[in-house]
Amino acid sequence: MRVVLVNGSPHEHGCTRRALDEVASALAADGIEPEFLSIGAAPVRGCIACGTCSTLGRCVFDDKVNEFLDSALDADGFVFGTPVHYASAAGAITSFLDRAFYAADTSASGPLYLKPAAAVASARRAGTVATLDQINRYFQLAQMPIVSSCYWNEVHGNTPDEVEQDLEGLRIMRVLGHNMAWLIKLRAAGEKDGVDLPPAEPPARTNFIR
Repeated sequence: MRVVLVNGSPHEHGCTRRALDEVASALAADGIEPEFLSIGAAPVRGCIACGTCSTLGRCVFDDKVNEFLDSALDADGFVFGTPVHYASAAGAITSFLDRAFYAADTSASGPLYLKPAAAVASARRAGTVATLDQINRYFQLAQMPIVSSCYWNEVHGNTPDEVEQDLEGLRIMRVLGHNMAWLIKLRAAGEKDGVDLPPAEPPARTNFIR
């Protein structure tokens, strides 16, 4: 069993990674393999609505987004971490998620369907709750169970050493990891015992202006 942890910070080993490391430690302790994917500091193209992904199942821009989609095929869960920029998610991970979730088949045959997901936000001081709300909307659209912890999934600090002092934040990350591992194992146990996935509903797009 494997969980992909996406680091949306331009700093590969900054505060966001410190938070994700704590989640990963809990996952590993519960027998779940953590796999990191760092978006990095290179520019991330935004979605240009070309529609190519609807036939390819991948984005026309071959970068970290397609790397994630390949990894998602046999992953069991996902954690997306981001620093807070102007009380919202960083621009790079926003572009990344726009393209990844648009390109991914979110139907029952897709790589994200009913797989647990969680958002993690890192801030010096404020803006974390709005950031978490923003990222959680991707999961809601894709029928992904949202994993919660014992408080909002956030850490505080301006450097990794300062995050180290946020004992409550690190506890939240560990609880998040354990909760995700539990949900992944529950799904596996259900499938083993013959619990069927929910019936798929056909699309019913409704435009309000015709």
